[in-house]
Amino acid sequence: MAVMPEEKNYFVLKRQVLDLSKSCFAIVFLLIVLSCQEPADEVSLSVSNPSNFARNNETIVIPSSSFKEILKEYNFNQIFLREKTSGENILMQTLDDDLDGEPDEILFQADFGVNEVKYFTLYGSTDTTVLQPSEHLTTFSRFVPERTDDYAWENDRVAFRTYGPVAQQLIEEGKPGGTLSSGMDAWLKRVDYPIIDKWYRKHLERNGAYHIDEGEGYDPYHVGASRGVGGIGVWQHDSLYVSKNFSAYRTIATGPVRTVFELDYPTWDANGVAIHEKKRISLDLGSNLSRYEVTVKEEVPNLTVGLTMHDKSGVVGIDSAQGWFSYWEPMDGSELGVGVVMEPGYRFTFKNHQVSATDQSHLLFVTEPTNNQIVYYAGFGWKKSKQFHSREAWETYLSHFAKRLQEPLEVNFLKR
Repeated sequence: MAVMPEEKNYFVLKRQVLDLSKSCFAIVFLLIVLSCQEPADEVSLSVSNPSNFARNNETIVIPSSSFKEILKEYNFNQIFLREKTSGENILMQTLDDDLDGEPDEILFQADFGVNEVKYFTLYGSTDTTVLQPSEHLTTFSRFVPERTDDYAWENDRVAFRTYGPVAQQLIEEGKPGGTLSSGMDAWLKRVDYPIIDKWYRKHLERNGAYHIDEGEGYDPYHVGASRGVGGIGVWQHDSLYVSKNFSAYRTIATGPVRTVFELDYPTWDANGVAIHEKKRISLDLGSNLSRYEVTVKEEVPNLTVGLTMHDKSGVVGIDSAQGWFSYWEPMDGSELGVGVVMEPGYRFTFKNHQVSATDQSHLLFVTEPTNNQIVYYAGFGWKKSKQFHSREAWETYLSHFAKRLQEPLEVNFLKR
């Protein structure tokens, strides 16, 4: 039977409508599928506390490899971090760890209850109303040429400094104002805001002003030729051999979560062994302990970390199983606890080395480096800062710090 032209047009139109309906269905189906997946401009992660105690000011690291897709669409100023439960953005810091101009990781901090799990989302946004959180607390470090050539660093709880080549040269030339030491000095602060710039400025106005406590803290700690708070050496034949002052520095990062820098030391002699030493030091917000990553080129089986005992009137604390030791001593009308916590996995022996020579009595961790490197944490707690009211409180802090290293947070990136 012949089909009239009008009927042909009808069937063609009907087929087009059916094809269009199939296309629309496919599009709707695709949209539904995509809506069930995580957007390409987001990365979600869970962070778990495996410990049976609460953990505060924990630093979480997100490597750039985990959010490289976001970086294709957004720059770092357009990347934000949101906590799932509160829905609020969290303060974070980008870190260019190798100084190649490309950030390598994002750092942020969170508090965790016992065995608590938290969820976070890293996302990109061009919405100009979305803002990064701000906070007056921060970490900081810098080279200080106006006070000879110190290098100083701090966070909201503690501050430190060590000494450069000009300070060494002044001593060797018999001129005033120098310091010959690779020891680590403790600046006892009792405020949570930065004080380094302010205290050095006061020192320029009144020589030695930072040795006077005017409400923010001060520097009563004596380093001299000792190891101070966590300086290193090599233990050979019942003697400690040490380097002189650092010869070069590199500031890698300062920010609201972490400051990082490196110090190079000129080749030094350890009983006939030439030592080439480099330190990478970092300090996180909320921590009383700096992290030290010490690398030497030589195979040295007895690299040593020290704490000064000053007049030897303090109390020694040690936990060999956890890998920490402490010294709690009187300090100018108050009390000070200093301590070292070793990164898990290092073999070490402990020495309580007391002698009559000034600045030479130390508590010592003698360690065996792994791949010519040791990692440890060193710092202090000052009773007058009201952070620690007793030796027991300080040693509890060191114990919990060691447990945190042994039981790291569990970070899992959730599949899209």
